[in-house]
Amino acid sequence: MCTRVLWQADGQPVLVGRNMDWKQTLHTNLWVLPRGAQRSGAAEADPNPLRWTARYGSVAALAYDQASTDGINEAGLGAQLLWLAESDFGPREPHRPGLSAALWAQYLLDTCATVAEAVAATEGYQVLGQNDPHAGTFSTVHLVLDDAGGDSAVIEILAGRPVIHHGPQYTVVTNSPPFEEQLEHQRQFAGLGGDRPLPGGTAPEDRFVRAAYYLARLPRPETPAEGYASLLSVLRNAAQPAGTPDPERPNVSMTRWRTLADLTNRIYAFESSFRPDIVWTTLDAVDFDHCARLDLTQPGLVGDVTTLYRPAAEPDFQLA
Repeated sequence: MCTRVLWQADGQPVLVGRNMDWKQTLHTNLWVLPRGAQRSGAAEADPNPLRWTARYGSVAALAYDQASTDGINEAGLGAQLLWLAESDFGPREPHRPGLSAALWAQYLLDTCATVAEAVAATEGYQVLGQNDPHAGTFSTVHLVLDDAGGDSAVIEILAGRPVIHHGPQYTVVTNSPPFEEQLEHQRQFAGLGGDRPLPGGTAPEDRFVRAAYYLARLPRPETPAEGYASLLSVLRNAAQPAGTPDPERPNVSMTRWRTLADLTNRIYAFESSFRPDIVWTTLDAVDFDHCARLDLTQPGLVGDVTTLYRPAAEPDFQLA
C-alpha cells in the first residue's frame, strides 16, 4: 500500500507526495482537526492509553472517517501511514502508554512541529496494532515523516521496537521488505549503483527503485507549480492501475488516491483516481479552532476547496 516521495529542488519549496494503494475503497474524506482537541490513543479498556492535547491544527485524509492515513499540520510537518507486512508491534506492555495505529500519524501531527521532535517522542508510547473491520485485515503499518526543513524519517516497528531511519536522504518509501533491505536492493540497479535494468513491475521494491531513479532525474523547476507537476509525474509512474493484481497482498493493489503537500507554503492537494480534478487546501486560510470535514463525494469539487469544509463533530477514531 503506497509510495511516498520527498523532493526539494534548489530554491524551491519542500514537496512530499504519496500514492494510496489499497484493495478496496477507503471512503476517504478530508478533515480539519483543530488545535486544543483532547485525544486518547487507545480504547478505554486499555490499561494505559496515551492522552494528549493537540498543539497544532492539521488537515488530514481519513480512511472511513476513522483513521488518519496522511496529512500535514500548520507547522509544516507531514505524516504518511504506509503498509508494511513485516511490522510486529509485540505484546502489550502496560507500562508504556498505548497509541492505536489509527492515531499514530495524528498524534505526531497534533504535538510536533518537526521530524526531529517526532523522532524524539517515539520512545514515549507503544504503537498498538489493530484489526481493520472494513477490510478484514490486521493493520501492519509503518510511519513516514517529513517537514518544511526537508528532514525525513521512516519509523518501523519490528519485534516490538521502533527501527528509525532519520535524515533528509530518505526520500522514497514504499512497503515490503523493511526499509534497510529496500535501500540495499535499489543499489543493484543502473543509475542507482548497479547494472540491472530498471524494473517495471507492481511489487513495492520495483516501485521503490523506479521512484528513486526518476526522482534523481527531475529537472529543477522554475516555479512551485512546475515543481508540483514534476513530482506528480514521479508518483504517477509508481502508481498502480485499476484492478487487483495480487488479491493476497493488499500492498499490491490499485492506487485509490494521491496527495501532494507543499510543506513550505502549507498547501495540501488531493487527487482521486476516480475523478478528473485535483483539489487543494491552503492551511494558512484554515480556521484551526474548530473541527470541519470536506465530503469528497460531492460533485463539482475542483481547485482551492479551503472554504468548502463544513463544521463537524470530532471523528470517531478506530481505537480497537
